[in-house]
Amino acid sequence: MSVAENLVEVRDLHFSYDSNAVLKGINLAIPRGKVVAILGVSGCGKTTLLRHVGGQLRPLRGSVKFDGQVVHELNSTELYAIRRKMGMMFQVSGLFSDLSVFDNIAYPMREHTDLPEDVIHDLVLMKLHAVGLRGAHALRTSELSGGMERRVALARAIALDPMLIMYDEPFAGLDPISLNTIASLIRRLNDALGLTSIVVTYDVSESLKVADYVYFIHNGVVVAEGDASAMVDSPDPFVYQFVHAKPDGPVAFQYPSRPYPEELEITPAAK
Repeated sequence: MSVAENLVEVRDLHFSYDSNAVLKGINLAIPRGKVVAILGVSGCGKTTLLRHVGGQLRPLRGSVKFDGQVVHELNSTELYAIRRKMGMMFQVSGLFSDLSVFDNIAYPMREHTDLPEDVIHDLVLMKLHAVGLRGAHALRTSELSGGMERRVALARAIALDPMLIMYDEPFAGLDPISLNTIASLIRRLNDALGLTSIVVTYDVSESLKVADYVYFIHNGVVVAEGDASAMVDSPDPFVYQFVHAKPDGPVAFQYPSRPYPEELEITPAAK
């Protein structure tokens, strides 16, 4: 049986939070072995899209396939099984504050495998070594800098050797050195471990450095896509505004609202 080229396929995906339509027909594909960036302004639905890939949310319409399986059609046992093939680096790291760095990485191994402790010990140190923090294994999470915390979160994301890693805003709040370190690790680990990576972010410069392909999301749909190397010089108005951080363009600064005088209850006669 041949293996499909795409590990993740999203087709006509619709989702709303009550009356707020967030995803309005997303179509995209994540090829195996590639780093794919999904870019868009805050609140455009990037994290919501990841939650559909992981099965935390069910679509109103459309589908998400992971490794050939339609995620929302799986039962609890099947969903639990495919989630073991996924790693997640959360937007706020999501480390257990009452555990050491070592125990944070060991946790998914203890939870999902029957490996003996001596094997878990060696595997944890191996994962920490991959992110440059083997010497920090005994530290508490409260003793970590922001950049170190993200690297520990990355080590935990690769703890079970997943097929897919999803990064939710991995560069947010980092200093330039830590940011560059995390970006480099995403690329290196993807290639060295044969992973597939989805990087959800609004940080254009770093994502274009590490990604193979880029999707831009706005108003609930994909408005542009292409090879990362071609995005800087793209003539597409949305891509140009986003890549070059222009205030004027398809993305409006003001959230949709009534005319300002109406909000202030100013009548023409009162002007």
